[in-house]
Amino acid sequence: MQNNHLSRHARQVLTVTQGQAQMQGPGSDPSIARSWLRCLEDYHLDPALSVAPTVLEHGRVLESRERLQQVLQIAGNEMNSLHQQLSGAGHAVLLTDARGVILNCVTAPTERRIFERAGLWLGADWSEAREGTNGIGTCLVERQALTIHQDEHFRGRHTGLTCSASPVFDPHGELLAVLDVSSARPDVSRQSQFHTMALVNLSAKMIESSYFLRYFENQWLLRFHLQAESLGLFSEGLLAFDGDGRISAVNQSALNLLGTIRGGVLGKPVDMFFDCSQDELFSRAMPESSARWPLRTRDGRQLFASLRGQARSLPAVAVPVIPVQARSPASICLVDPALQNDFRRAVRVFERDVPLLLNGETGCGKEAFAKAVHQASQRNGKAFVALNCASIPESLIESELFGYRGGSFTGARKEGMRGKLQQADGGTLLLDEIGDMPLALQTRLLRVLEERMVVPIGGEPQAVNVRIISATHRNLLERVADGSFREDLYYRLNGLEIQLPALRERSDKSQLLDFILAEEAGEQTVVLEPAARQALLDFAWPGNVRQMRNVLRTLAALCDDGCIRLPDLPSIMVGAAVRRSDLPRDCNLSEPVHRGASPLPQEVLPPLEDAERSVLLNALEQQRWHMTHVAAQLGVSRNTLYRKLRKHGIARDA
Repeated sequence: MQNNHLSRHARQVLTVTQGQAQMQGPGSDPSIARSWLRCLEDYHLDPALSVAPTVLEHGRVLESRERLQQVLQIAGNEMNSLHQQLSGAGHAVLLTDARGVILNCVTAPTERRIFERAGLWLGADWSEAREGTNGIGTCLVERQALTIHQDEHFRGRHTGLTCSASPVFDPHGELLAVLDVSSARPDVSRQSQFHTMALVNLSAKMIESSYFLRYFENQWLLRFHLQAESLGLFSEGLLAFDGDGRISAVNQSALNLLGTIRGGVLGKPVDMFFDCSQDELFSRAMPESSARWPLRTRDGRQLFASLRGQARSLPAVAVPVIPVQARSPASICLVDPALQNDFRRAVRVFERDVPLLLNGETGCGKEAFAKAVHQASQRNGKAFVALNCASIPESLIESELFGYRGGSFTGARKEGMRGKLQQADGGTLLLDEIGDMPLALQTRLLRVLEERMVVPIGGEPQAVNVRIISATHRNLLERVADGSFREDLYYRLNGLEIQLPALRERSDKSQLLDFILAEEAGEQTVVLEPAARQALLDFAWPGNVRQMRNVLRTLAALCDDGCIRLPDLPSIMVGAAVRRSDLPRDCNLSEPVHRGASPLPQEVLPPLEDAERSVLLNALEQQRWHMTHVAAQLGVSRNTLYRKLRKHGIARDA
């Protein structure tokens, strides 16, 4: 059986490398095909040959670890954190040197033998020349983050693995190491690796930045970014210079921010790139580099910077420190515990310039959630701008997003127009329904996100200081798979994905009902009779929060005596309520509506909810309460699964 598999895989490799293009399958990816060709023509490997990996002697492994001692120390915590973020089970987090030799591995003790059988030993050489196409080795050759999924491996013996790897560069731009996450589970899909790849890439950048800071701890170190709040994040520019002001090293983010290449910076005086004398720059140094101050480049772009080092005895220079704004409470109903937790997490990462991706059904409140995050952040005094990518014609969305210079095309205003990105400068831009953005525009958006520069149609580049929140009701991974959404843009936008629940899934539906009614009633006092209230709570709300708001706005507007009764509701809700039970016709008024009111007890679960509870219990029993597997079987997120369990009062001891 194993021999048959190896033979089939070898035939597939040979078919692709002989120039017979595949419409689908691993050989359809040009980078995989190139790697397979290298394996045959340059390394003379046999895809069907099942040989054990080459493992360095113990002494040579120790020597290699000694050479990368600082990197291993820095990477250790990051690897453990990454393993925890991936829920641990089924994953091995690996760090190799620049030759592809594994120097550290983090995995569950019970799974160590599984990965060792797959060849993932300490000291194993996973270079492409030894093991063919694989995450570690091919990452070293391509010098970029990538995923090698199962049959994309060159050797047939490795097709049970899925590997996502990212390079780690030293301060001089040379390959230092590779960070890799490997899984030996057969049920791992390529789509499921998008999130893993994003986490691996982020962790690799964190290791790079930490190593840079430690490597130049005895030199002056300038840290800078377009946004003051982004100093200290992996995306900041790092520039080291000596006592003469000559630049020793820069990271890639610094080169991007300065718009230059490494060769054009090294050895040059630091004041050649900034509108600031060396004396002034040295005088601003602080041992902990905690102060943040404005710094302009020679071409006039505004940055924010801090300088680590010992200040020289020079005339005092006024250093304006960026003030920290107090957070303001968000005007949104978040009584649901899971939603509260998601909101706290969203605000924390948003403050660290990590982009948010909000997913959920149409009308579930994605824009309200995004605006609440903005209001709870230090940007609450700045602009919050929303652009619905699905509601604007494709021919207009480019000018809406980027703006244009006057007279740049027929029909353009004489004075031009500032695009949404410029309007949101200093604040937050919500890209609603990002999944419907045209493919060509995705490329331009990605460039803006990477360079923090916007180019209006017919205009010149302009720096923008904006944070992005994206929202969609679509499955972006499916759109990536069918080619309608850029994979690299998905990685860039999905710093943290929040799955917002549909209204029918929220445990705070009663409080939300009161919250919205109070908002729509304004100064008017409006109450709900119990029958009307229960009918509103029992309704399925296919249009979610947006539909509830529209219904309550209409009811409040038509309410003459301060009471909303069952017959006042839309006929579809009245009919559903009558079918559920015999409701009394002489209902008394409830207490006045106020925020935070408790829901009324529901005496009998509708048949649909009974069926849902039964399905949940059956799935839990089948999967032995493994929540990830249960969620996958039911086709819902883990957050949604936990909400449903709380809704039905299901606990482990039930």
